[in-house]
Amino acid sequence: MPAYVNAAAAVEEVYRSDWGRIVATLIGLLGDFDLAEEYAQEAFAVALEQWPVSGVPDLPRAWITQTARHKAIDRLRRRTLFTEKIQPQLARDYTGSTPAKEYEASEIQDERLRLIFTCCHPALAPEARVALTLRTLCGLQTDEIARAFLVSSTTMAQRLVRAKQKIRDAGIPYIIPEKNDIAERLEAVLTVIYLVFNEGYVATRGTSLLRTDLSAEAIRLARVVVALMEPQPVAEAKALLALMLLHDARRDARLDQAGEIVILEEQDRSRWNQKQIAEALLLVKDAPRAASGPFALQAAIAAVHCKAARPADTDWPEIVRLYGQLERVQPSPIVSLNRAVAVAMADGPGAGLAMMEDLAAANDLNDYHLLHAARADMQRRLGLLGEAAQSYARALALVTNESERRFLERRLREVQK
Repeated sequence: MPAYVNAAAAVEEVYRSDWGRIVATLIGLLGDFDLAEEYAQEAFAVALEQWPVSGVPDLPRAWITQTARHKAIDRLRRRTLFTEKIQPQLARDYTGSTPAKEYEASEIQDERLRLIFTCCHPALAPEARVALTLRTLCGLQTDEIARAFLVSSTTMAQRLVRAKQKIRDAGIPYIIPEKNDIAERLEAVLTVIYLVFNEGYVATRGTSLLRTDLSAEAIRLARVVVALMEPQPVAEAKALLALMLLHDARRDARLDQAGEIVILEEQDRSRWNQKQIAEALLLVKDAPRAASGPFALQAAIAAVHCKAARPADTDWPEIVRLYGQLERVQPSPIVSLNRAVAVAMADGPGAGLAMMEDLAAANDLNDYHLLHAARADMQRRLGLLGEAAQSYARALALVTNESERRFLERRLREVQK
């Protein structure tokens, strides 16, 4: 294989797995989100130019981080922005041609956690907190984040710009707050961590359904947050950790050997990670009785799935009840869609389809591919193959992940036979 192919693959891998770590480190040095992203992008561009010639370095992430630091020094000198505050910070980390060290896992967690708490400062609008973290921590593009929020790319770009300006103008510190101050940011922090996990659980783009690096990092960050709250962790923090552990426990069964999607009812449950499930169930053992927060309710739903040895053993009426409670606590069209799917499993596809048609008529999820995919599945089960084909086609027009696309194409071919 040509060297340039290996180099390009290595750069892509570092970008996917380490973008957030690199940017978090640079923000810690520079105190500026835009500069950190700019230098990180330039360093990746240099890697694409140099690695095909010089070879992939032994420590790729450290190489890119160090290159970004060097570029920051050069640029700041040229712009006469090399202030007394920034210079000592950069000088301490400037090691000439010596490769930068690889950071310990605990240091990486702290950097990324500082980034999350900075993005989730109460001075920022709630939607901006989540969007900014997804941009800086996960490296998601503006259009990808906009799709997650069901808004236009222009609207999302404006939110990101305003959030960065607010952090800079207000001098919001890049730190993990004291324990007494964590509470006012905790809800946003937990939401961000869950969205990071979701991007790993179902990647917005790419050829694979999964980004295990993001899922694993979200679980690690949740553990850190729970530890920060000791000796009495907030119930929702524990519930979030349990929820992610339960979903992640099914990871190995979600794809077949060819990398194709296996739906929940067809998964080999012997491949589920029982150790993770046991840990999670201890965290949420009282959730069905005392659940009041959205993560506790979602964890309770996931627990019902994981307790079922066979698909037929799933307590769908209980899942419908829990989704009804979640709708009251955190109303959203996506929660309503999930409840409709549960109703279909409990009471038949006709009942579920009727609820989905109401959601479609409301137009809130018109550009959400999973609504159309779910409608198509109900129509397929009811023998409405022509309508199912139309719904699958609509879902295919909206989906951006190639693994999901292949699954929907298979379903479309099945109903067109």
